[in-house]
Amino acid sequence: MGVITPIGQDLDSFWSALQTGKQGAAPVRSFDTSDLKTHVGCEVDYELPEALRPHVLGGRCTELALLSVIQAVEQAGAEAQLRGAADVAVVVGTTMGDVATFEQDRLAHRERQASVQELSSLAHRPLDVMGRSVASLYGLTGPVMTVPNACAAGAYALGRAASMVSRGQVRMALAVGCEGFSRLAFLGFQRLGAMSADRCRPFSRNRPGLLLGEGAAALVVETEETARRRGASIRGFVDGFGLSCDAFHITGPHPEGHGAARAMQDALTRAGIAPEKIDYINAHGTGTPLNDKMESLALRRVFPDDASRPPLSSIKALTGHMMGAAGAVEAAASLLALEHGVIPPTWNWEEADPDCDVDCVPNEPRAAELRHVLSNSYAFGGNNASLLLSSPTTGPS
Repeated sequence: MGVITPIGQDLDSFWSALQTGKQGAAPVRSFDTSDLKTHVGCEVDYELPEALRPHVLGGRCTELALLSVIQAVEQAGAEAQLRGAADVAVVVGTTMGDVATFEQDRLAHRERQASVQELSSLAHRPLDVMGRSVASLYGLTGPVMTVPNACAAGAYALGRAASMVSRGQVRMALAVGCEGFSRLAFLGFQRLGAMSADRCRPFSRNRPGLLLGEGAAALVVETEETARRRGASIRGFVDGFGLSCDAFHITGPHPEGHGAARAMQDALTRAGIAPEKIDYINAHGTGTPLNDKMESLALRRVFPDDASRPPLSSIKALTGHMMGAAGAVEAAASLLALEHGVIPPTWNWEEADPDCDVDCVPNEPRAAELRHVLSNSYAFGGNNASLLLSSPTTGPS
């Protein structure tokens, strides 16, 4: 796997940042925020190698995706198996894709009002450029697909990739979650009143809201048999995943957490693992009042016994909400937690909230024996995804 995030641009620096509390929040650099109420976000500083430019069919989101994929393929030692293959899938999850390209075009024509046709084209912009760019890089001729399931897209992409491999549809899959920083998303979340002015404080009382972030993560998915045959180092198993929809509101989650609970329960059922076997939950944990309360309620539905309810934490306190990239980046964080036997804490936590009666591992890493982890991702429209990831020493269920 590979990651490009506001707090680390490879697995080692990313994991170190999660342990030390490195903050990704900083004044926004991508665009002018002087006319906005909020001025802080979590952006990635990166340089694109010149050799990659011919393969970049889009903009910033595509660049981040390619950089994460290159890391993942190199770490997996899989380039020889990928090059020119027809039985390797590319599955990309994103929320908005390369919307920054549209924004740059509008900035070049400030002198006139955008036409109805131009605004309509924004809603129908191609979201497939990231997947096509990855295919171009390795000459892949197999299936390429994009999952635009908002902020659950990265988790959806990994679940879909694992499903295609387990069914024998492909020999290998590249699961990618990616998102580029954009003024459109920044302004949208601000108008919803969902953003913090400085830091994100998941599960903490009086939490003000989320910070917007960007980044990408890629994971190489194959069967255990295929991986062992080529001598690969297995970092973990996708034992199951659950998907659901609240069908409740265009932006707000179901207040009782019905859909979120169903996604977690479906992941457990698919994997054949009892709730009490889960050792840690990587929470969606956006830091908004409604979302954190809803997720806490959902957890009580799936884990009703207070004594056996697993600890959870949210890395969005550091990375910000990376939207379509979040699920994939947080799956990578979960696999690293399994590998190191350490729960990354919820940084910036200040005070217990009665609405969030959970052990959120505040402000300090916690050593733990980890075998099975749930990683949750929730999205606008009530799209929910839960991944059940297991340690390579535990083996698949």
